[in-house]
Amino acid sequence: MTLSPSESYAKSKQAGKFPKTRKFSEGFPFELDQFQIDACHALESGKGVLVAAPTGAGKTIVGEFAVDLVINSGGKCFYTTPIKALSNQKYTELVAKYGEDRIGLLTGDTSVNSEAQIVVMTTEILRNMIYSNSQTINDLKYVVMDEVHYLADKFRGAVWEEILIHLSDAVQIISLSATVSNAEEFGEWLQTVRGETEVIVSEIRPVPLYQHVLFGNRLLDLFGENQKLNPELTRLERDTYRQVRGNWRDRPKGPKPLSRSEIIEKLDRENLLPAITFIFSRNNCDAAVRQCLAAGIKLTNTEERSEIRSVIARNIKNLAEEDLVVLGYYEWADALERGIAAHHAGLLPAFKVTVEELFQKGYVKAVFATETLALGINMPARTVVLEKLSKWNGEAHVAISPGEYTQLTGRAGRRGIDIEGNAVILWNNDLDSTSVGGLASTRTYPLKSSFKPTYNMSINLISQFGSERARTSLESSLAQFQADKAVVGLAKQIRKNEKLRDELYQQAKCHLGDFMQYSEMRSQIKKLESDNKRSKRKRHEIEEEIGNIRKLLKNHACHSCPDRENHSRFAERAQRLQREIDGLTERINSRTNVIAKRFDLIKVILDKFGYIKADEIAKSGKMLAKIYGETDLLVAETVQAGILNTLTPADLVAVVSTYVYESRNEEAAKVPRGEVAVALASISKIYAKIHEAESELNLEPMRAPDFGFCWASQKWAAGQSLTSILKGSDLTVGDFVRSMKQIIDLLRQLRAAAPQLQPIIDQSLTKIDRGVITYAGAAV
Repeated sequence: MTLSPSESYAKSKQAGKFPKTRKFSEGFPFELDQFQIDACHALESGKGVLVAAPTGAGKTIVGEFAVDLVINSGGKCFYTTPIKALSNQKYTELVAKYGEDRIGLLTGDTSVNSEAQIVVMTTEILRNMIYSNSQTINDLKYVVMDEVHYLADKFRGAVWEEILIHLSDAVQIISLSATVSNAEEFGEWLQTVRGETEVIVSEIRPVPLYQHVLFGNRLLDLFGENQKLNPELTRLERDTYRQVRGNWRDRPKGPKPLSRSEIIEKLDRENLLPAITFIFSRNNCDAAVRQCLAAGIKLTNTEERSEIRSVIARNIKNLAEEDLVVLGYYEWADALERGIAAHHAGLLPAFKVTVEELFQKGYVKAVFATETLALGINMPARTVVLEKLSKWNGEAHVAISPGEYTQLTGRAGRRGIDIEGNAVILWNNDLDSTSVGGLASTRTYPLKSSFKPTYNMSINLISQFGSERARTSLESSLAQFQADKAVVGLAKQIRKNEKLRDELYQQAKCHLGDFMQYSEMRSQIKKLESDNKRSKRKRHEIEEEIGNIRKLLKNHACHSCPDRENHSRFAERAQRLQREIDGLTERINSRTNVIAKRFDLIKVILDKFGYIKADEIAKSGKMLAKIYGETDLLVAETVQAGILNTLTPADLVAVVSTYVYESRNEEAAKVPRGEVAVALASISKIYAKIHEAESELNLEPMRAPDFGFCWASQKWAAGQSLTSILKGSDLTVGDFVRSMKQIIDLLRQLRAAAPQLQPIIDQSLTKIDRGVITYAGAAV
């Protein structure tokens, strides 16, 4: 008799097969879902586990089971997250449950109880520990990798794979991912690099999601019965698009869209607040808040406003009073008291944390946010509103993907509070409900590796394993695994084409001679005739060559064959297949060992610039091994050239900013004069040298230094106020704080990598780690 999952679990409980899971689950006021139970069983059985489930489904409970196992059985557990804000959040949750003495936090600029039994950290911290053979890893039993789908991230994704490949086999990995359609493929790769790994996929949302379209003032369901598009919506669209024939002036005239403030008022009337409205622009998020204030919207009562004021006072008590105006504090606080806020990367971290806290407590009812809010922060809402289904990706306006749509709308529906979640798309003339329906119902969001070796990664691997073993380890990456799987498909197609080609060869055979040779000559003539119209060669030269081939053609044995044209048809089809085979073979060659080939090219560069000799790491190589980031080699070369040695603390900060800052626009940078200008000129020459070496090898070039933050960072290091720096600037306070934090992080790396710079770096850190930067905390 086959048991249902719940019956199977009940039986296993009675048999005492999974006592630790049973004891853990009894600590919750609700029953665990089946996927959580299955994942805990896998962990208790000594296996690794990959859990792929929708946002808000409760994946982190599986991670907390690993914490519980360590608390009760000894050893250590690391809980990794992709961003500092998430690390902060998880640290606070675990401290509340297990107490301060057992929980630590490491985020680069924050270190709390780092040798604790449980340490929450950003993913990069663990990667750095592995490369430095840190003693902290000793006795490590479990690593939770929250939001592991981040390994698809173009810039940071490689870090996840580095950990998964190089962490000791004795450590059990708990990988927690958003819903991805190729979880089995990812799990198959984990099995090859980590050993026995159970893949557990759940597509069940704990709170059902309903999709709507706001058509003017009418809130219509996107889907009707059997998940088919709502016929009323499609009829309204048809009426809107119906035009007077032949009159070009007639354009589709839909209903007048509601303003942002009117939308919030409508959601309030429909009992659909709290809501997050995703707007893919920081400026428009701020503008939406202003529009709601101008409309006089107030979503809070007297008691709530009092609570909001006390949270604000607690969270911003360390901010300098003279900076409050430039920070936009008064408008921000007024909006919060009314239950309205913006949330984006341009905000001061203390402001973002306050918005998150008040939203979680239910005091803020309407948040206008960029998509960064969808990155795992615990801010579920009753309703999610999407203003548009396209966004600016830095180069063009592109449609959001089904995966992005799912991630954004996944915020709708608060478990234990709401019986349903709601996604609302605002209708406009560019919207097509068929496309929206396709986007909302698509369940294909594959996880694609973005892994590629960097200079720093390569040096560290060579240092630890030697070139050959390092190369082999890179070939075990998910990127290569996926490339190899694609190669299997291409190879299968080649074999199929070759079989068809050989059959056609047989049908093209001529009893008089080699018909494929004859057919090849006919193909040459066609090509030359085509070239005659486009080629820069002189016409008479091409015509002479055609004439010569025609003579050979007429003298060929097959030319007199009565079945010549039939043979030709088969031969031409065979030649077309051969061209396709050649193209597929070229694609295979470009994918085979692609990661290892990049590693080989990086080794050439490292050897050329003197960082390695054979398998020996030079002194400069040991320094490069401690510098992480997109511009690692440029930083190392600058240190090697002694460019940083004679700079003042403020000038050093300005120069270091060029390695980490990325301008949001292409305006000419305001560059300080004097020693900074001289240093930047030298750095530009070094970059040109690296770029030339990379170009010669067809290696994807390192990004160029960016001078856009030099002026602001130098002024801050020189002691100027935040107000004087930001006044009249396009720089947001959030960007300013984040960039300064990145400078601090790189300066700390340089301090460890280049001891000769320690005194000047210490002075620089003292000058910039002050005021709003110090009190930004670890939330950046």
